[in-house]
Amino acid sequence: MATGTSRAGTSRVGTSIELFSGGGGLAMALHDAGFQHLLVNESNKRACATLRANRAVDYVAEEAPPSTLTDPWPLIEGNVQNVDFTPFAGEVDVVAGGVPCQPFSLGGAHKGHRDERNLWPEFNRCVRETRPLVIVAENVRGLLRPSFEPYWDYIRRELAAPFEQRIEGEAWTDHDLRLVKALRSGGDPTERYDIAFQLVNAADYGVPQSRLRVLLVGFRKDLDVSWKFPNPTHSAGALLRSQISGEYAERHPNAPVKDHPGVIPPDDGLVPWRTLRDAISDLPEPTDRAETPGHIHHVGWPGAREYPGHTPNQLDRPAKTVKAGVHGVPGGESVLRRDDGSIRYLTVREVARIMTFPDDWRLEGPRGEQMRQLGNAVPVQLGVAAGQAIAATLDSR
Repeated sequence: MATGTSRAGTSRVGTSIELFSGGGGLAMALHDAGFQHLLVNESNKRACATLRANRAVDYVAEEAPPSTLTDPWPLIEGNVQNVDFTPFAGEVDVVAGGVPCQPFSLGGAHKGHRDERNLWPEFNRCVRETRPLVIVAENVRGLLRPSFEPYWDYIRRELAAPFEQRIEGEAWTDHDLRLVKALRSGGDPTERYDIAFQLVNAADYGVPQSRLRVLLVGFRKDLDVSWKFPNPTHSAGALLRSQISGEYAERHPNAPVKDHPGVIPPDDGLVPWRTLRDAISDLPEPTDRAETPGHIHHVGWPGAREYPGHTPNQLDRPAKTVKAGVHGVPGGESVLRRDDGSIRYLTVREVARIMTFPDDWRLEGPRGEQMRQLGNAVPVQLGVAAGQAIAATLDSR
């Protein structure tokens, strides 16, 4: 794999294709981990505008591919079904994507494989057409519900043997039977992947948000590597210890003193979970309907309410899971409680910080669309943790 240098000084460790890019969370993460995007794809016009406002330019087939991490990301706007990935065959180290979660989300219609937004087959097609070294996918924890278990098993088997193609008109259950047989027989290791998945909490990796997500990683079998998900770096116990010891109050003098729980959590060697206060305390109090000078997207919004089932975020805990909505989101995920007990809506910039986007990341569209892009994104820091572990595994071959 060639090397180069990004604007942040990160060495290039490989190449990648990013699908379902949305507002750019996972794309930004893999870029920061050193993977140079040969292509990013997204169908939503507002999300594409966001990508162009930051790192992307429209893909032109006749132009030379990017050669360093300072080059912009080539973007194809449009449905993934219409993208031909064969020109990238043999050139891609990682195929990654936050596959649309609505078919499997706890808040959705739960149609699963019957939902037209189920784009796992297109993700699989990209893998088949490019034959990458590594597969990375992210999805909601609802995918692990018992009702989806047979199809989740099928998704993993299909990615493990992407060249055992489904025949037109074939039921997925019949295809699954063929996949089981094919995987038992072995096959060409350059056409097989070792698939692993894990339910992770983004807070355990330095994201100031409690966000449970499924991460799937697959290495091509001929690489003969042993993959291990990165160990957590942050913990709830360490946060409580810091609040009891006074270390947290040294950083945040306005934070209330934590009551002693009677039993102090043992030192686990990890650093404290990052809290909402950690993420946003240096931002000025926003003004309703007015941009805060020096801080893009830091605009206050009136009308926050609290009622049963809709309670605000607490400043001294990680934020609740950011969801793809604004005022109508159930659970109070878009609201915070100030130190004086009053409440207000989080600004777009504050939510972007909760998702660990850099402060210069611009989001296009009205407020609701900006929030939707953030709610659907992969937290950048979580993606960086996975990307760096993948890079280290590839480098150790």
